[in-house]
Amino acid sequence: MIESFDQFHFLRPLWLLALPVIALLWRFARPKRQTNEPAVQGIAPHLAMALQVGSGQTQRLVPIDGVMLCGLLIVLAVAGPTWSRIPNPLVAETAPLVVALKVTESMEQSDLAPSRLERSKFKILDLISARAGARTALIAYSGTAHRVAPLTEDPNILRPLLEGLSAAVMPVSGDAAGAALELAVDNIGTKNSPGAVLFVLDDMNPAQIATFTADRDPPRPPVIFLTALPSGSKLSQLDKVPNAKIVEITADNSDILQIERAVRSAYAAALADDDRLDWDDRGWILGWPALLLILFWFRRGWTMKWLSIGMFGVWSLAPQASYAEGWQDWFWTPDQQGQRALNHKEFSKAATLFQDPYLKGYSAYKAGQYAEASEIFAAQATADAAFAEGMARIRNREYRPAIAAFDKALERKPGWQEAEQNRDLAKFILDYVETSREQSDTGEDSGIGADDVVFDNAEAKGKDTVIEASDLDAAPLTSEQWISSIDTDMGKFLRSRFLLDNQGVRE
Repeated sequence: MIESFDQFHFLRPLWLLALPVIALLWRFARPKRQTNEPAVQGIAPHLAMALQVGSGQTQRLVPIDGVMLCGLLIVLAVAGPTWSRIPNPLVAETAPLVVALKVTESMEQSDLAPSRLERSKFKILDLISARAGARTALIAYSGTAHRVAPLTEDPNILRPLLEGLSAAVMPVSGDAAGAALELAVDNIGTKNSPGAVLFVLDDMNPAQIATFTADRDPPRPPVIFLTALPSGSKLSQLDKVPNAKIVEITADNSDILQIERAVRSAYAAALADDDRLDWDDRGWILGWPALLLILFWFRRGWTMKWLSIGMFGVWSLAPQASYAEGWQDWFWTPDQQGQRALNHKEFSKAATLFQDPYLKGYSAYKAGQYAEASEIFAAQATADAAFAEGMARIRNREYRPAIAAFDKALERKPGWQEAEQNRDLAKFILDYVETSREQSDTGEDSGIGADDVVFDNAEAKGKDTVIEASDLDAAPLTSEQWISSIDTDMGKFLRSRFLLDNQGVRE
């Protein structure tokens, strides 16, 4: 938060010219401080003062002071103070983060119980849980670097993949931290999706430092190092990495909090430089103390009470449209009521109130009504709506329609980094499900293992018996059911993937 105030400015600075005007009016309107003369002649001055009511001078605080302060607050609010951008809620609620986990034999040492690698996995899972709703990607590296999962908001995708990582699944031993950084930068896309890279490691080859210190255009994202070492151990070579933060692994969540603060700070700084986003007008913050000061105008002896009465009279005389849906319609439009419900996280209510189709679809999305949201977004002809449709369909496990929606978004807005990343995610999940179906030999979409089931029958003395399986009322298995039915060991799956990655690189 403190770093974001470096971007503090006013959206409408011309209104600040009213400040000296208010100050001059206050200077001339405020009663002058006077010393009262004795009211009775012929009486000693000290006795005359004792007979007077009051302190003999004007009050230190008078009504015009409250009016002046209220005017200053209103002018500052209208000027539009701001210090941060408004992020697109469907793109990222917080900064995207790529976690690069070192998976080597040294990480399997048990000086951190149960081992450095297992403790690192626990910390990554805690971080993913703390970053609920934010996009996180996973990279594993030893002698080579491999993308385990692209940026995703779903921790259920990352958890089984993370648990399957061990030194045995890595095809080449060594330390390719530089290659992991290059792969992480490619996953984030520094131009359109500001984020950060978290390295979880126990050591780094000094030869890899050159990749972290090399000049880039655009500059690489901030790097955070979480050292999986016993308490008090240091990695001095990491001090040479610019724009990096080093966090020691701890038994509590203090290391997770440090990482979250660093990621938020990097995200706020990156958003401030993104001209595509609007600035967040914070003038409303000053409106509340101004409103409290206005309440004092109803106090006996305070001025400007007539102003509130006059404003109410003008409003009551103005022609008003008649509404029959409730008293809230007298003051707010349906979209304003929907925004109020959205601010209070009443997403289902907001979806029914909004008339704006995009906000209506977004509220349905946040309410978990993914099928309804995808239909609302599909009826709109904008790139943002197509992107939102793809997000809703991913949440609804409709991966092929999601890929088509992201392709549609890219047609309307070529080169959109977030759409490309989420399309890759949908393709990754779809490929994972289809590969798992083939490896588990469970059949096609009918949900039946096979049309002909052959097994040994004890009564028939071991003879092969053929039974025709009925396909009546057979429902297709969902993606989650397919994944849960996979018999393939996750470590073997990852090792085969990594070997294919290396084969592609050699070719």
